[in-house]
Amino acid sequence: MNAPLETGPGTEEEILRQYRAHLSKGRATVADLFGSHMEVASCGAWLTMNDGERYLNCGGYGVFLMGARHPVVMEEVRRQLDAHPVATRILLEPTVARAAEALVSVTPPGLERVHFALSGAEAVETALKLARAGGRRRVVSTHLGYHGKTLGALSVSGKDVFQRPFHPLLPDVTLIPYGDADALEKELAQHPGEVCVLLEPVQGEGGVIVPPDGYLRRARELCATYGGFLVLDEVQTGMGRLGAWWGADSEGVVPDVLLAGKALGGGVVPVSAAIASREVFRPFDKDPYIHTGTFSGAPLLMAAVRGAIRAVREDDLTARAAALGAELLPRIAEIARRNIPELLTEVRGRGLFIGVELTEAGLAGELLLELFNHRVVANHSMNGNAVVRFTPPAVLTGADTAFLLSAFDAATRDLVEHRARMPQGGG
Repeated sequence: MNAPLETGPGTEEEILRQYRAHLSKGRATVADLFGSHMEVASCGAWLTMNDGERYLNCGGYGVFLMGARHPVVMEEVRRQLDAHPVATRILLEPTVARAAEALVSVTPPGLERVHFALSGAEAVETALKLARAGGRRRVVSTHLGYHGKTLGALSVSGKDVFQRPFHPLLPDVTLIPYGDADALEKELAQHPGEVCVLLEPVQGEGGVIVPPDGYLRRARELCATYGGFLVLDEVQTGMGRLGAWWGADSEGVVPDVLLAGKALGGGVVPVSAAIASREVFRPFDKDPYIHTGTFSGAPLLMAAVRGAIRAVREDDLTARAAALGAELLPRIAEIARRNIPELLTEVRGRGLFIGVELTEAGLAGELLLELFNHRVVANHSMNGNAVVRFTPPAVLTGADTAFLLSAFDAATRDLVEHRARMPQGGG
């Protein structure tokens, strides 16, 4: 474990000043709520703060499936960093070719071509451009769906508060209820051959919404019937998070484009990808510069991709995620039902993607703070504001799991106790 960094009196105040002066005042306000703690080191499932305290990391928005600084990923990245971190983009460069082949080897059959980017939103933009190049200029996505904040990705995300300041957005975008195959069929039937359908196998920022069994398979069938173009956004759900390599695998679905990100960089570097069939990818083959980015396929990032895939395979992290999820989900649900029955709506999830929905948004914020007080980092859900999300790594030990459950038990009891102390009518 690295020694704590940046310690000393006044450090937090100085960093907060720099945030307010040069970054985001809003982020500084959030940091204030969490006591202005600073994360300065990480290893496996644990974060170390500048005061030396360690916190269990069950947040990170799905990035840390294999924990922080997994040795296999770090080995690949260090080797590449010392040799050739960034390429000219003119000559052949082996790491991007090898990373693409490794990624294709674990995606659904028929997805053979890869475009690498840095963020999930860039992968979404890639899919939207492929859809348009194939004649699908209408997009159907879902209420509370989340696909990023670049202009195209924002246009197909399902929350008005993020969109409103940036109107007008892309035209011909329709939002339908998530999990409603009949609503999807209606849109496809009205515009045959014109529609790109963008779905998450499990909605992440919507609050860990799990669709009905067969929903993805039905969506694939409907797209085949009406000439639709199916994009599965697996930026959060992919690479083993749900207990399989991809959410698509649970129903044997092969989309036109599969999107990967978050854990694809092994929790070490930012990288994303759009993986498509040869036919779908054809518009990008016509001109080598029609859709590019300076750092797309950078060797350092590609080393991380290969390391991440190796880590999942060698440590069998898909099976580990399934087993840990099967243990954690019912125990978290039992604790919540016992401690906060009147504040709880539902506990749900799949694999290591677990959501605790409370009766109001403010409660989710309070529970996050209580969890932090017991040294667990979790996340809120940007579109499902009343949901606390747990996305722990698949490298949790038995002791880590016990720590998480004990902390959740204490945090939920403290939540009730603190609310009982509030003046009547307080919130």
